[in-house]
Amino acid sequence: MKRVFVAVFSVFIVTIGLTQQASAQDSVFVQIEAQPSLNAAEDRARDYTVYLADVNGFYLGSGWYGIALGPYTPADAEFVLRELRRNGRIPEDSYIVEPRRLRQQFWPIGANVLANLTPAAPQSPTEQTPVAIPAPTEAPTETPTETIVVEPTPTIEPDETPSQARASERLLSRDEKKELQVAMKWAGTYAGAIDGAYGKGTRRAMSVWQAQNGYEATGILTTAQRAALLTAYNEILEGMDLQLVRDDAAGIQMQLPLGVVDFGKFEPPFVQYNATGDVDAQVLLISQSGDRDTLHGLYDIIQTLEIMPLEGPREKNKTFFTLSGSNDTIHTEVFADLRNGEVKGFALVWPAGDEARRSRVFGEMKTSYQRISGVLDPSLASFGDDQAIDLISGLALRKPRLSRSGFFVDTQGAVLTSAEAVGTCSRITLDNDTEAQIASVDTALGLALVTPTTAMAPIDVARFQTAVPRIQSDIAVAGFPYEGVLGAPSLTFGKLADIRGLRGEDELNRLAIYAQSGDVGGPVLDSGGAVLGKLLPKRVVNGQTLPDEVSFSIDSDVIAEFLTTSGVTPQTVDQIGYVAPEDMTRLAANFTVLVSCWE
Repeated sequence: MKRVFVAVFSVFIVTIGLTQQASAQDSVFVQIEAQPSLNAAEDRARDYTVYLADVNGFYLGSGWYGIALGPYTPADAEFVLRELRRNGRIPEDSYIVEPRRLRQQFWPIGANVLANLTPAAPQSPTEQTPVAIPAPTEAPTETPTETIVVEPTPTIEPDETPSQARASERLLSRDEKKELQVAMKWAGTYAGAIDGAYGKGTRRAMSVWQAQNGYEATGILTTAQRAALLTAYNEILEGMDLQLVRDDAAGIQMQLPLGVVDFGKFEPPFVQYNATGDVDAQVLLISQSGDRDTLHGLYDIIQTLEIMPLEGPREKNKTFFTLSGSNDTIHTEVFADLRNGEVKGFALVWPAGDEARRSRVFGEMKTSYQRISGVLDPSLASFGDDQAIDLISGLALRKPRLSRSGFFVDTQGAVLTSAEAVGTCSRITLDNDTEAQIASVDTALGLALVTPTTAMAPIDVARFQTAVPRIQSDIAVAGFPYEGVLGAPSLTFGKLADIRGLRGEDELNRLAIYAQSGDVGGPVLDSGGAVLGKLLPKRVVNGQTLPDEVSFSIDSDVIAEFLTTSGVTPQTVDQIGYVAPEDMTRLAANFTVLVSCWE
C-alpha cells in the first residue's frame, strides 16, 4: 500500500510543479539536502530523481550545494513538505526556501528554473484561488492539532518542541553544524572553535541568538530557526551574484562576485576582473610557472603595488604567502601557493568601510578556490597605449609623495638629506626598500639626518672637504634628478660660482649648475669626489625666482658641525684631488641614496 501511495504522490508533485512553472507566482522550493561538494550533490540529486519529481540542484554559497523540490506555491510547498516528511521520503530537517536564497543551478544539467521565476504582483485576499488538491488524510507529525486547508498558508515553518528540535539537529552533518557555528560567529553570539561539536559554548550562543531574535531561549535551534540564521547570514551577499567561474587560461576555478566585477584583461601573471558598478572592487587571479624564487619575488612585487596597503599582517614560507592590508580607501587580501612548478592564487581588493560584505565574499572565494589544469601564458600580455614605467602587469606601482637625494655619512647607514624630504612623512624609505626614521633635523639650515630601522652596511661613505675650494672650479651634484625613475644616481656637472650666498652668507655656496628637484639633498662634490656641501631647494629672493642655472648648497663646515651635534663623526679630507668623470660616477653611486617620503 505504501509503494502505491508514493507512486501516486510523485505524479501529484509533477502536476503542481508544471502548474506553478506556468504561472511563476510567488514561487518557493522545499530544500531537502545539502552537500559540501558538487559531485556528492549531483549523486544525491540523481538518487532523489528516481522516486521524486521536480528535483533541482542549486549552489547555496559557502561551498555548499543544495537539493530542492519545486518550484511550488507556498501552500503547495507546505503540503509537499508535510507529506514527504510524514512518509519518510525526505529528511526531517527539510524546510521551505525562497528562490532568492538559491544561486547557480547544477541539476538537472543545463536547466535554469530560476530564470523563469519573475514574481507577479501580489493578489488581494479575495482574488486568491485555492489549490485544487484534496487534503491529506493524516495530520503532520510536527503539529498534531493543525487543520489541513487548501488555502495558501505562510511559508514560515511551524516551530518545533525542544525534543523535536534536538531530533532534527541530530540529523545534521558535522559540516552543517560547523556552518551554523560560522553563522553564529558572524552574528556575534559565538566565539568558540568551528568544530561542529555542540557544547556549552555553542548552546549558550544559540540561546543568545534566540533571545536576540524574539524566540524562546532553549539553546536548541529548531529547523525554522536554523533556516532563519542561515538566511540572515547569506543576506549580506545579496547583489554579489557569486558564481562558480572556471578560468582555463589561468587554471583556476572559484566563486567570483560577478555582480560587482567582470573580466577585464589578461596581464600575466594576473587575470584582472574589474569593477562594473558602484562597488569599487577588483579581483586578480594569479597564475604563472615558477619555483620558490618566483613565489617570493611575487610576494615582494605585490607589496609595491598601489592596491596593496602597507599596514596589515604578512606571512610567507617555502610554499605559500598571504598578504592583508587596509587603509582609508581599500582593504586587500592576497593568497598564493606553489605546487608542481606553478604559482597560483588570487587577490580581492574591496572598498574600505564594508568589512561585513568583504569578509564574506573573500571567505566564499577562498573556500571555493580550486586549481585546475593550465597556467597563464605570458604571451597573453597586451601592449597598448596605456603602457607606463610605473605599471607592473597593468597595475599601478605605489608611489611616494616625493623623493629627494641623500648620502651616507657613517658606516651604520646614517643618511644626510634635505629637511624638505622628511618634513611631513608617515613613512621614510632609503632606496625604496629600507625603512628609516628621523634622527635629527634643522629646518633653518635645511638639514636632516635619518637612520635606517634595520642594519645597513654602505659600500662607502662621504668624505667632507676641509680645504677651501677655488671659485670657478669644477663641481658635480650626485642625485636622483627624476626622483628615482632612472633607478641609479646620476651626476650633473657645473661650476662653483661663489663660496658665499648672494648676500654674503658664509654658510652657503652658490653654484652654476642645472640641477633638478630630485637632486635636492644630494652631495655637491669637488673634482676629487670630496663633499663640498649639500644641494638646497631652489630659492626665491625678494619675490623673484632665480635663473635655472643658479643653485645653492649648504657648506661642508656647517654640515660637519650639524653631524657632530647629532652624534655622527664625519670623515674628512684636506686636499683637493682629481677623479675622472667616469670614476666619479662610480664613486658617488656608492654613497648616494634615494630618500622617499610616503603619505
